[in-house]
Amino acid sequence: KSSKSPKSPGPGKAGDAPNRRPGHVRGARVASPPERRARLASPGPSSSSEAREELRRRLLGLIERGGVVIFSKSYCPHSTRVKELFSSLGAECYVLELDQVDDGAKIQEVLLEITNQKTVPNIFVNKVHVGGCDQTFQAYQSGLLQKLLHEDSAYDYDLIVIGGGSGGLSCAKEAAILGKKVMVLDFVVPSPQGTSWGLGGTCVNVGCVPKKLMHQAALLGQALHDSRKFGWEYNQQVTHNWETMTKAIQNHIRSLNFGYGLSLREKAVAYVNSYGEFVEHHKIKATNKKGQETYYTAAQFVIATGERPRYLGIQGDKEYCITSDDLFSLPYCPGKTLVVGASYVALECAGFLAGFGLDVTVMVRSILLRGFDQEMAEKVGSYMEQHGVRFLWKFIPVMVQQLEKGSPGKLKVLAKSTEGTETIEEVYNTVLLAIGRDSCTRKIGLEKIGVKINEKSGKIPVNDVEQTSVPYVYAVGDILEGKPELTPVAIQSGKLLARRLFGASLEKIYHTLFWPLEWTVAGRENNTCYAKIICNKFDHDRVIGFHILGPNAGEVTQGFAAAMKCGLTKQLLDDTIGIHPTCGEVFTTLEITKSSGLDITQKGC
Repeated sequence: KSSKSPKSPGPGKAGDAPNRRPGHVRGARVASPPERRARLASPGPSSSSEAREELRRRLLGLIERGGVVIFSKSYCPHSTRVKELFSSLGAECYVLELDQVDDGAKIQEVLLEITNQKTVPNIFVNKVHVGGCDQTFQAYQSGLLQKLLHEDSAYDYDLIVIGGGSGGLSCAKEAAILGKKVMVLDFVVPSPQGTSWGLGGTCVNVGCVPKKLMHQAALLGQALHDSRKFGWEYNQQVTHNWETMTKAIQNHIRSLNFGYGLSLREKAVAYVNSYGEFVEHHKIKATNKKGQETYYTAAQFVIATGERPRYLGIQGDKEYCITSDDLFSLPYCPGKTLVVGASYVALECAGFLAGFGLDVTVMVRSILLRGFDQEMAEKVGSYMEQHGVRFLWKFIPVMVQQLEKGSPGKLKVLAKSTEGTETIEEVYNTVLLAIGRDSCTRKIGLEKIGVKINEKSGKIPVNDVEQTSVPYVYAVGDILEGKPELTPVAIQSGKLLARRLFGASLEKIYHTLFWPLEWTVAGRENNTCYAKIICNKFDHDRVIGFHILGPNAGEVTQGFAAAMKCGLTKQLLDDTIGIHPTCGEVFTTLEITKSSGLDITQKGC
């Protein structure tokens, strides 16, 4: 029994190949059950971009049907080996011989976009991209292929995202928009000082957002100083109240946490506040704060667990020191502070603490801002010294001892030189560690399913489409090996990953409301600033109109104006990594078309 030869999935003609039969797709089952064939009807005449998108949708539709789908060439020995393997396993397959259809070359191009694989065979098993011949046999030898073949396709979810930070939320929401059943697992293990936070990840809770708000608070103090030269006269001594500031910032952050949860509910994404850990292939254990365990299964997973601050490994570090995890919600003014580290996190924190009038010392092991332009780094250090920050060069702490308890208390720090035998000791109220971050990948069961990590750094190696060593597991964000550790990168990566996995539709004219971060704590109006671009959909979505209502609109527009003169398109905007947090970055994340009528009010940063 066999079906009729299905038509090619799209118009056009590919180059010559052996045994080509125009307009014919060979669909062959390679096991003993009755033969079934892959069937892709031609989409009919249309523009090249529309035809390509239609072809993409049809290929994704075939893959989404589940089972084994093999994109092959009849004369390829590697394809033959794979088909024989599945036949020996008794697996029913849909085989599309690309050398026997008119559009084989175009199909292969679209497959390259979907999978980042140029060659055949290109194999999917129950919607999971396994890869080529070598990867398929590796999966067979490890037992993963058999697991994929015999696993009940009725998983609890299409996608489970482990980690509710910038990258994880972006991926989860985009997958839900594309019609998938999605769950997000997010659980913050408290810091050694007991600090934890809500949904949204590092950037929102203990990173970019509170850092910039504290920086803004310090700038306001500088503005007060400068204002006298602009005619402002005041006689009262102006002081800074740490508790008032942190309360306002934490209230804003909690509103963001709420907004992210609301956004997930609106998109029907299940959110579970539990710690996720793999227990076997396609199955995870979720443990909540009470220790209760629940198990979930999914066809595909995204790891987006992020990083946490590193400790020194010396006496007293976890007992008495704080990190950026603790600083932004610290219930008391830190007082005289030692900042250990020379990263941008260390210098940013030292800068705003000094801006509040605190006594701040930065202990530097070697150089400032390793990996950055050193001429610029030296100028940053010089500027900070001129504005009251003290630097201890070429020293590292070896012990932290508590002298007095309190809020803050008193800590004695013993440090030694990195260039000799000299030691120094000094008393501080607070010691802030900013010496780097470690990936949260070692305690989530990756070894149980075979996901490889860099044993030294804990980071996960992935290919160009964020796929790990296990075909159905992907990763985004700071845990990726060799990738930028930046919030906008994670947001973009998560969104694009979901689109690659589940397909995306074409969109045109875009707009949104937004709330500048500088306005939040001050209580200025939300959702009054507005951004809009107008695209010419017949010219590759070239941006022909640019509108912004908000702070520094002239500065923002000037930069984009030059880009428009150079042929700026919506795709180029989407491919641009935003500078976070700024007003201008909103143009790199525009999603909603005006014609859709969807809500454009902002619910997050």
